[in-house]
Amino acid sequence: MVVFGNVSAANLPYQNGFVEALSSGGCELMGHSFRVPTSQALKSRTRRRSAAPLQVVCVDIPRPELENTVNFLEAASLSASFRSAPRPAKPLKVVIAGAGLAGLSTAKYLADAGHKPLLLEARDVLGGKIAAWKDEDGDWYETGLHIFFGAYPNVQNLFGELGINDRLQWKEHSMIFAMPSKPGEFSRFDFPDVLPAPLNGIWAILRNNEMLTWPEKIKFAIGLLPAMVGGQAYVEAQDGLSVKEWMQKQGVPERVTDEVFIAMSKALNFINPDELSMQCILIALNRFLQEKHGSKMAFLDGNPPERLCMPVVEHIRSLGGEVQLNSRIKKIELNNDGTVKNFLLTNGSTVEGDAYVFAAPVDILKLLLPDSWKEIPYFKKLDKLVGVPVINVHIWFDRKLKNTYDHLLFSRSNLLSVYADMSLTCKEYYDPNRSMLELVFAPAEEWISRTDSDIIDATMKELEKLFPDEISADQSKAKILKYHVVKTPRSVYKTIPNCEPCRPLQRSPIQGFYLAGDYTKQKYLASMEGAVLSGKFCSQSIVQDYELLAASGPRKLSEATVSSSSS
Repeated sequence: MVVFGNVSAANLPYQNGFVEALSSGGCELMGHSFRVPTSQALKSRTRRRSAAPLQVVCVDIPRPELENTVNFLEAASLSASFRSAPRPAKPLKVVIAGAGLAGLSTAKYLADAGHKPLLLEARDVLGGKIAAWKDEDGDWYETGLHIFFGAYPNVQNLFGELGINDRLQWKEHSMIFAMPSKPGEFSRFDFPDVLPAPLNGIWAILRNNEMLTWPEKIKFAIGLLPAMVGGQAYVEAQDGLSVKEWMQKQGVPERVTDEVFIAMSKALNFINPDELSMQCILIALNRFLQEKHGSKMAFLDGNPPERLCMPVVEHIRSLGGEVQLNSRIKKIELNNDGTVKNFLLTNGSTVEGDAYVFAAPVDILKLLLPDSWKEIPYFKKLDKLVGVPVINVHIWFDRKLKNTYDHLLFSRSNLLSVYADMSLTCKEYYDPNRSMLELVFAPAEEWISRTDSDIIDATMKELEKLFPDEISADQSKAKILKYHVVKTPRSVYKTIPNCEPCRPLQRSPIQGFYLAGDYTKQKYLASMEGAVLSGKFCSQSIVQDYELLAASGPRKLSEATVSSSSS
C-alpha cells in the first residue's frame, strides 16, 4: 500500500520533543492505563530510541489559503474587536473554571480586551478534552484524536494570533474510508485544488464509484436539494430528526447511510445515525462543501498541552492574567441576592472576582449548580444536554505497519470510528521503525465500564480486518509493545434530536455569571471550533457588560481575593 504524504523536516530528540515537558499526571474523570506485555521488548526499544535523535526528512503539504474566506474574516474581525476595545479604567478580575479550549479562549480574549482573567483548572494538565499525558517511556497519549479542519475559522485565527501556524501539519485534501467488504483496501474522496467550492466536493463525490452507485448519488443529491435551497433556516429545522429519519423522509437509499454516514456520525459525535441529529450532518456538509478548503485536515505537530495550550497560557500571562492548575471547584457559593459570592475550592480556599465563567463540561456544571438556580428555565433546559461516552486507544506495535497513510482514516468498523498511524502523521510522535495507532472507540456506551484488556482485544479483532496481512488478533503477526486506554465517561454533549433549543447563551440570567463550552449556543456544535467560538462569545458578553459589572456590588475591582476558609 502506498503511503501518501509525509511529515516535516526536523530533528526529534526522543526525551525532550519540541519544548520542555509540562508537568502533568493522571486524570480522575478520564480513566487511563497501560500494560507492557513484553517488558524485554520495551527495554530494548528504549535503548535503541535513546541512543540517538531521530532524523526526519520529509515534506509537508502546504498550508491552504484560508484568509480570504468569509468565515475566516468574520472570525478575525471578532478577534480584533477585543484588541481594539477601549481599555477599561479598572480591569475586571474574571474567574474562569476549566482550562479546556473554551476556558483558554475566554481568558485569552478577555486579556486582549484589557481585563485580568484568573483561569482555574481542576487537574494538573491543560486542555480538557484535548489533554494528554506522558508515560514513563516519554511517549504521549491523548484524550482524543484531534483533527483541525480548514472550516475551523476561529481555531485557525487563534493559531495565527499566537504565531504558531507552523505547528499544524496539513494533509492531502482527501477523505479516506476503509472498505469492510474488501479487507485491507481503502476508498478515497479526493478534492481537486483546481476547482472552487462546491465543485471540488461534487467532483470528489462523483469520481468515487466504489462506495456509492450513480443512482444512489443522484437520489442523495435530490434529497439534499431542500438544504441547498432553504439554507440555514432549513438546516436548523432538521434538528428534530435523526440522520436515519431524515434519510428515510427524503427517500435517500439506506446504503448511503451505511456506506458514508455511519462513519461520519461516529466521527462527528461518537454515535450512530439513528441517534444523531441531522442538523449536525447538514452543518458539517455545509462547511465542507461551501468552503474550498473546508474539509482539508491538519494534525497538530505534537502533544496538545505543550504545542497548543501552553502558547495560550503564555499569552494570557503576558497580559497580566493568571492560570492555576490543581484548583478544583467544590461549590458555587451565593450572595443573599442569588448572585455568585465566590468559588469554593476542594482545598478549602475561596476565589472571588468581579465576574465568573464556568467553562467546564455541562455534566460538571449540572453537578455544581446551586439548588436555587436549578428551576430557572435557563438552567433547567440543561437537563437534556448529556456528555457522550468515548474511548481513545493507543497501541504501539513492534514494527512499521505498511497498510496505512499519513492521514486520518475512517475505519467503518462496528466498534471503531477513525484512526491514524501517529508515527506517520505527527512530528513529535514520528518513528521510522514502529507504528503507533491512535483509534477512537465508538460508540462506547456499552464498553466504558469494560476492562482495558477487553477493549484492546476487541480493537485487535477490528484491526485484523484493516491490516489482514500484518495484524492478527492473537498477535501472531504484529505484536503489541504496550497500549494506553483513555476513557471519557462524559465527553462532548450528545447531539441527539431536539437538543438545539436546550443550548444556553453564554450570558446567564444570573448577573455576573457566564458559561463557555461547545455545548453553549454557537454554530459549530460540539467541536474544538465550537469551544473556541464559545469562549469568544463569552468574552464579548463580559466586555459588553463592563459598566454593569463595574458598578455592581461591594467587590473591589481588579483584585480577586484568594483566602483560606479556615483562617
